Amino acid sequence: MPKLEELKSHLKKGVIYKRDELQKWSKSIDRHLSELTGEGTLKRVGPGLYHFPKKNAFGFEPPADDMLIKKFLDNTNFLITSFNYFNALGLGTTQLYNKQIVYNHLRSGDIKLGNKLFTFKKKSAFPTKPTKEFLVIDLINNLDSLAEDQPKVLEKALKTARSLDQQSLGYAAEKYGNPKTRKLLATN
Repeated sequence: MPKLEELKSHLKKGVIYKRDELQKWSKSIDRHLSELTGEGTLKRVGPGLYHFPKKNAFGFEPPADDMLIKKFLDNTNFLITSFNYFNALGLGTTQLYNKQIVYNHLRSGDIKLGNKLFTFKKKSAFPTKPTKEFLVIDLINNLDSLAEDQPKVLEKALKTARSLDQQSLGYAAEKYGNPKTRKLLATN
């Protein structure tokens, strides 16, 4: 069996592979990856990442965001969030943002994975799922980055913070808030 066919036999549909993982089945991995991406068997979705897409009625399925990031970071300790989540807090924010933020312990910077741009932010702590308290803290942390009426949004965020469970909010502020956010909430 030719080496390229042997490599193909190890691939499973819907799985993302790192270049290093595929190297164990090929002595000339770069040439084989070039051939496989050229013929459309594999799709390059990031630096050193290749996806063997599943086909459905609408064409090829893109990989799930969490699957992409898990493989990219080689880690499951991350949180995918977006400024769009702030719209659910009822603070009058209405903008739609086209980027997702990935809080993690390993990387920072803007990285294109698949057809999406992810902003990786290195944080010492973040929850496994975004809670209302975390979202209020995150909104105040990132207030300068929002395309909204910032003083008005801050006023509403502080009002919402007063209505939340103060123990949970205090914990979230201490764990996830930057010094400016902690100070604002302490004087609120």
